[in-house]
Order: sequence, then C-alpha cells, then structure tokens
Amino acid sequence: MITGAEQLANLIKQIKPHDRVAIDTEADSLHCYKEKLCLLQISVSTRDVIVDPLADVDLAPLRAALAEKEIILHGADYDLRLLRRNMNFVPQRIFDTVIAARMIGIREFSLAALVKRYFEIELAKGSQKANWAERPLSARMAEYAINDTRYLLPMVERLEKELESQNRMEWFRQSCQRMLELSAIDRERDVDEAWRISGAGTLHGRASAVLRELWNWREKEAEAVDRPPFHILQNRELLQSAERFAAGETPDYKHFSDRRRRSFREAAEHGMQLPEKDWPVRPRRSGMRATPEVIKRIEQLRRQRDHAAKDLQLDPSFIAPRATLEAIAADQSRADALLVPWQRELLKL
Repeated sequence: MITGAEQLANLIKQIKPHDRVAIDTEADSLHCYKEKLCLLQISVSTRDVIVDPLADVDLAPLRAALAEKEIILHGADYDLRLLRRNMNFVPQRIFDTVIAARMIGIREFSLAALVKRYFEIELAKGSQKANWAERPLSARMAEYAINDTRYLLPMVERLEKELESQNRMEWFRQSCQRMLELSAIDRERDVDEAWRISGAGTLHGRASAVLRELWNWREKEAEAVDRPPFHILQNRELLQSAERFAAGETPDYKHFSDRRRRSFREAAEHGMQLPEKDWPVRPRRSGMRATPEVIKRIEQLRRQRDHAAKDLQLDPSFIAPRATLEAIAADQSRADALLVPWQRELLKL
C-alpha cells in the first residue's frame, strides 16, 4: 500500500521501463453521496501494488509517469471517468480486455470468467460492496483489489494473439479509441427530470408531484450526511410513499429520526398542496412513430447485422445494439457518431 512520496517515487522508477501498465480503481459510491477515488491498483510485469489516493501524497508525478504508457483496463469506461475526475488523468492509449474478449467472440467476459478461462484460477468473491474508503484495508480486501490487475498483462498477451489470428486488431484499436472519446464526455444529469426514477411513470397527478418533492428531499438528506440516497430511502419506498401520501395516508419508517420524519412529512405536504397547474407533466415520447420506410430499414440493418455476427461468431449487439439500428434507420447521418468504421463496414453503411 503506497501512502508516501518516497514509496511513490520508487514505484515510478519501476514503471518507467515498461510500455504497458495495468490499472484498476475502487471508489466508495455505495457508501457516500459523492464518490471519490479510494484505491488505484497498478501492475507491471515485475510488481503489483496499491496506491492510496486518500493518503497525503501528491499523485501528479504518477500521472506524468503514466501519460505515455498504454493503460490496460478491464471494462474501461467507469475507470476512465473516475481517473479523469479525480486525478485529471486521461490516457493516450488503452487496451480494454472486455472489448478484446468480445471482439474475438467470447460471451462470458467478466474478469473472473476470463481469469478462469486463461489461467484456470478461481478469483475470490465477497468484496464488491466493501467500503474502500476504510483504513486500514483488511488483507481480504487488499487481495481482492490487487487481483483486479494481477492477471491483466498476461491476459493481454493471450488476447492479442487471438485478435491477430482473426485479423481483428485494427477493429479492436478503433473500439478502444472510441471508448477513450466517449469517456471524456461528461454525462450531465437533467436536474428537472432526475426525480423520474424507474416506476415513476405509473404515478399520476398529485402523487407525481409528491414523488418529485420526496426525491428532492432525499437528495438533500443524503448530501447532508454524505450517504448514498438509497441509504435514506430506497426507490421502491419513495414510490410507495408518494402513492400513500396522495391517498391520504401517512407512511412512516422506523429508521427515521424525529427530525428526518418531520422533514419527510413536510416535503410530502408541500407536494400535496401544489395546485394542479404545478403538477409534473408527463414527458412526451421522444421522436415520432417510425414510418413504414424506417421500419423496413431497421429490419434490413438487423438482418445485415445478424448475418455478419453469425459469420464472425460475434454477439450481434457488439456490432450494433437495437437502439443504434433504430437511430441510424431514422437518420443515417448519425452512423459516424454511433458506430466506428469496422461496425459501419459490416452494416454496409
């Protein structure tokens, strides 16, 4: 566990000769309101280590050392976003083992499945929901964390050979580059619509207004105590509460303090008192109903995709998900933005 400048300097010296560095991250999103980077696991061919981003150590030298390396990741999107937000680190090149596995036709591509496939090793389970901000780490948590990078470099050697034997290395590089591009785009949450959780569409009128107030109340409560919103009240409970308040009932929860119970009821009462003109309006379905021509085009694209997937022994959704086919059928100019060259080639776009 690297927690000091001297240890970090020694790690950087060991990283320097290597072109590739395997990286994984752990955050505390299940335990706080705003997640933070809690662990940075790093493996090179000679060493596996854990860097502690929560320690009082400047990670800028490490960021500089990694800048020109090819970064090996398993399921890169989340890690890339976390590294960019917390370390201001954006790799120049990545090798995503999930993309590589799917590119050669592997259907079971979790890290555990790939380690089992290539090394006949069963990875231990049990720390996925751990609080990675806790210190010190238990031996079990440390072992779980380092296993996330320990096998990536030898796995890459196997995957590369299979990519090259199938002449799909260029396709793979295109997909990794697109992953880098997409991870650099911030996903903005529409604060006016974020309260529309799964199931919100079943509520109408006043119940919908109460749900919106309760959702906003929950966000404030969660932020105040730095806990995830579901620790305050789960989504299904939020929906049930909105329905019950609208029906004239007063739901209660034993884990609420007196203060929280009072503010919970005040939020619901505010929603109940809103005039009908201020109730939420059901969102209109985006887009227009597909024309017969668009439906025909979707089917043509689907047949082309499925034929190519069968020939190449790929998951059809890896070539293009259904939603992507529908978007392109409605507006073919979107193909460049939604697909990389190898995907467009297979779809004859």
